[in-house]
Amino acid sequence: MTELGMAIDLYQPFTNPITRETFRCISSTEEAFTMEWTVHPGGYVPFEHIHVNQDEIFHIQRGEMRARVKGVTHHGKVGDTLTITRGTRHIAFNDKDEPLVCNVEYKPGLDHYKTMQCFAGLTLDCLYDKRGLVNIPRIMFMLKMVNAQSLTRPAFAPDWLFRLGMNTFFTIGSILKWEVLYKKYTT
Repeated sequence: MTELGMAIDLYQPFTNPITRETFRCISSTEEAFTMEWTVHPGGYVPFEHIHVNQDEIFHIQRGEMRARVKGVTHHGKVGDTLTITRGTRHIAFNDKDEPLVCNVEYKPGLDHYKTMQCFAGLTLDCLYDKRGLVNIPRIMFMLKMVNAQSLTRPAFAPDWLFRLGMNTFFTIGSILKWEVLYKKYTT
């Protein structure tokens, strides 16, 4: 659980125990947000998604990565780089017996640090489902509340539906005072 009054420090690693992913910020600038992403054996990203305003670049440091990009499977090994341009649907897995370690860049950096603080806070507070997906209403509320530019949406949801969901959950979250979570995670 996160403590009230202590912003999430993304330079300290955090792990989603369901998806078996560990995240640790390496640097955060306007040009790029860079993190170390470790996916333990059997780990996965919980849903196919699209980064709306950022390119995502994977630099494989250890292990092997399997990614599906626009329905096509790609295999990456140490030294490989996989670039996913903004607006491209993708998902990644580690189906090997050793950890996958990547340095992942999001370009431009935008407000990705704040977005990841919200994601980390929900993860650390165990606000995720049985697949490891963080609480969608709460994350959408927080992203809408701050007009986040660093947006990740499910590939199955068209942009208009995603925005409708953000507006709906913003209304619900405002009534339920979810801004307390945003403050807890970011200030």
